[in-house]
Amino acid sequence: MSTYIDVAHPNRHAPYTDIPDLVMDYLHYLDVVKLRSPRTINGYYLDLRGFFRYMMMVWNLAQPDTPPEEIDLTHITKRQIGTITKRDIINYLDYARSNDNGAKARARKLSALRGFFGYLCHQINELSENPTDNINLGSPKKSLPKYLSASESIRLLKNIQSDFYERDYCIIVFFLNCGMRLAELITINLGDFKDDTIKITGKGNKERLVYLNTACQAALEHYLPARAALNNLRDKEALFVSKKTGRRLTARRVEQIVANCLKSAGLDNMGYSPHKLRHTAATLMYQGGVDMLAIKEILGHENVSTTQIYTHINQQQLKQAVEASPLADTGYIAPQSKAMPDSKQDTGEEDS
Repeated sequence: MSTYIDVAHPNRHAPYTDIPDLVMDYLHYLDVVKLRSPRTINGYYLDLRGFFRYMMMVWNLAQPDTPPEEIDLTHITKRQIGTITKRDIINYLDYARSNDNGAKARARKLSALRGFFGYLCHQINELSENPTDNINLGSPKKSLPKYLSASESIRLLKNIQSDFYERDYCIIVFFLNCGMRLAELITINLGDFKDDTIKITGKGNKERLVYLNTACQAALEHYLPARAALNNLRDKEALFVSKKTGRRLTARRVEQIVANCLKSAGLDNMGYSPHKLRHTAATLMYQGGVDMLAIKEILGHENVSTTQIYTHINQQQLKQAVEASPLADTGYIAPQSKAMPDSKQDTGEEDS
């Protein structure tokens, strides 16, 4: 099986040969049977590799100070995997926490382990008990998505400085209007456009159609001639290509382009990124009155519960709701000058 070894370079492939055979079989199962995307499989590979590096230290087969990349996992046997207990899983999660893995990262690692041991128990019958059964982590605290305001978005668009302005402007416009993921943007091909729609391939290779608004169409109309004028165009199907090499842009290069654009607009060092531009698109749509189910389809979310987080971030609407109270403009009412009867004077004693 061949899949992504480096998520920053979608065209770089290599077989996973540095892991136990059973893990390799599981990744192959995810690929062929479950039809998981290469990016998803790569995530499982990294998490399972990290777990077995930890287990090699638990089994005293590797010294704690051994560099992780030097720990050989290829000789781990079926018998050794069969000795892994629930205590091992819990201790590993605690080890991950001590190494600054947050709640979401630990939940992802547990999910990978649960899937792997479930495969051993129920798909190939190599184990009779799943050591991850009944291990449930507390729900990680959900943080509100960070996003640019409408005025900040306009400021970003008006301050793009680049030696390939048409391309970089189009990238920012697509992020802010279509709400696509970084991995989705870099895989767009010219053949994905039809009339006023674009076909986006999202997580799990699931395809969705997103309509291009006037801003997207205008940006595209200016970029395509500039792209066609490149005399070194190599990846002829790729939409976004490098001016220098003519090849499809990598995820890392797009991150750099977005960072440079944010810096030009004075919006750097504020935690913004391509994914935050996706949040911005969803937030501005919601604030504009777009139905939550429509936003779900545009973003490519599996469940509307994922999309509903945007219902909690419309601060302007919350402000307007509070200010709509008939008492909002009452202002401060000074104490009345009329003295209270002696029986009502403050004596320092509490009412009975």
